[in-house]
Amino acid sequence: MHQFADVEFDFTKRPPKPAPLFENDSEINSRYMTGEGRILIETNRERLQVFVEALRRPGYIELSPFYQRRERWDNDRKSLLIESFIMNIPVPPVFLYEREFNQYEVMDGQQRISAIRDFYDDQFALSGLEYWPELEGRTYSTLPDKIRAGIDRRSLSSIVLLKESAADDVEVSVLRRVVFDRLNRGGVRLERQEIRNALFPSEFNSMVHRLAENPVFRKAWRIPEDRALAIRSAFYQKMGDLEVVLRFFALRHADRLEGPLQQFLDDYMFAMQTATCKDVKWLEGLFLQVIELGYEIYGDLLFRPWDPARGDWSSVPNKGFCDCVLTGLAWNLDKKDVLVAKKTDVIGATIGLFEKFDLATFTGRKSTKKDLLDRLTLFRDMLAGI
Repeated sequence: MHQFADVEFDFTKRPPKPAPLFENDSEINSRYMTGEGRILIETNRERLQVFVEALRRPGYIELSPFYQRRERWDNDRKSLLIESFIMNIPVPPVFLYEREFNQYEVMDGQQRISAIRDFYDDQFALSGLEYWPELEGRTYSTLPDKIRAGIDRRSLSSIVLLKESAADDVEVSVLRRVVFDRLNRGGVRLERQEIRNALFPSEFNSMVHRLAENPVFRKAWRIPEDRALAIRSAFYQKMGDLEVVLRFFALRHADRLEGPLQQFLDDYMFAMQTATCKDVKWLEGLFLQVIELGYEIYGDLLFRPWDPARGDWSSVPNKGFCDCVLTGLAWNLDKKDVLVAKKTDVIGATIGLFEKFDLATFTGRKSTKKDLLDRLTLFRDMLAGI
């Protein structure tokens, strides 16, 4: 038994790119002179102390709009930024979007702004300094007064994409995604899921974020409830948890996979931008049923593969095996009462799969389309045979 939301049936069909609207140089020049396809910006420069005070004003700057990545910088990286200010080393400008007059969201520079704010709020002590080791362990409020005054004198530049750059909400959405994409092509390489999160905002994407907060799911992937602890994990920082949720929804259609898996996931996210509230509600309910069923059967072993060489369960969860468990349970959801009643048999049969084949079969190390379909099918059929 397997069902799909209405929006899922044609998700692999991308619309063709629109034909050019202008065909000769005169028309192209005319388009350029009207300002179409160009953005309006202004450049500002503020003292750090003034900038931080502005950050504290409600609604002034949104640090984490929907398309931004999660915090990645550890205290050493933040400290090096502060050391740059101490040494008066130029720091690249941040890029803001003016969503309302004098209200902004961060398009590029989230990590720098967060580091400055946290330092002024005494949220971390300096560490890993290269040229000012004397300041190790100091917070902003415990710095020598001359050093603190010197930091207060430093400035941060910002480039602001003005509200007048777009005529309506649709144009705003397109413009923000284009600018974000271009800004990040030259910086720290984004993970594929971070790019999807930025380029495909939707009710479905918001739902993926909600599902990644599910207590059973977070426990299985060892994501601490405390956000300060969670962001220490590279898996969480790079939105690996969001990709796991996305993989569940997309791989229910694995028989339609053509080309690389990451492109397949892109296509699914692209299509889900048109999902209705009804579609999203149905998909969310499906995931919650499956994750609860998985925990009822496997408990704390959820998503942890069996290692035949060690004769024991792996100590950590695995994406490839997680794909098998979630999609397999979704395919057999109509038999959930039987599966729970015979969960000892399910666990035994799971071990049997790993003993009969090998660890690589179910952990994603074998990555062709055939490998992917084989492992999903093997696990699905094992459950159906219970």
